[in-house]
Amino acid sequence: MPTLPPERAPRPPASHENRQVAESFGSDAERYDRARPGYPTALVDRILTVAPGRDVLDVGCGTGIVARQFAAAGCRVLGVDVDARMADLARRRGLDVEVAAFETWDPAGRRFDAVVSGQTWHWVDPVAGAAKAAQALRPHGVLALFWNAGRPQPDVAEAVAEVYRRVVPDSLAARQGAVSAVDAYAALCGKAVAGVRKADGYADPEQWRFDWERVYTRDEWLDQLPTQGAFTRLPQAALAEVLTGVGAAIDAAGGRFTMHYATLAVTTVRSDPA
Repeated sequence: MPTLPPERAPRPPASHENRQVAESFGSDAERYDRARPGYPTALVDRILTVAPGRDVLDVGCGTGIVARQFAAAGCRVLGVDVDARMADLARRRGLDVEVAAFETWDPAGRRFDAVVSGQTWHWVDPVAGAAKAAQALRPHGVLALFWNAGRPQPDVAEAVAEVYRRVVPDSLAARQGAVSAVDAYAALCGKAVAGVRKADGYADPEQWRFDWERVYTRDEWLDQLPTQGAFTRLPQAALAEVLTGVGAAIDAAGGRFTMHYATLAVTTVRSDPA
């Protein structure tokens, strides 16, 4: 079969161009809200130490996991999300949310002390998103983009990776197993940094890291797994086989395992316009 030379081969789409996956998380918003982890309190505290005030915009707020943490810290939070299903649940949790793709969202003259985005910025065009955030930030406001990178204990990690290789060998999950989560999310941080620098209007970005752990039971992890981007569009038969295999791997480890998380953040401060 003829192949295209490298210079003509189509490049795989960037995350923010893969709209089917980007807009698939609301298929089970209740599960997403119930099962997804939050973020270290130390991260929220550090962001608010940098921010000049307590008006926060949460980009890609989803069901409001990040927004609720900032609200609990005394902030006034507005969420923006592309998925009306996620936004509806966030509103039922008491949050103020507007439905729009962030790149085309209209701040309507509003300004914020912090623009934050948890586990979402890779679904936003990194340059257009940073430019839009600059429009929404007050001078010296902080842009904070962060991700949870999880690594199970080694015996569970290898057993789960074997399930992915066997059941869904061509899937995103199997490909992700070939690299560490920290390395994968560090690459997303690098793209975010490049986008900030191209957008102008910001101080030199910083990168932060917060390490923490959480013990998951078998049922807790199987509840979260279908909310991950690698599985939201997987056929039900394949997903059921994955869940059976992963469940057996956790059972073999005693019915629970430790997830080692590194929360990686890119932060920068809005320059004072001349």
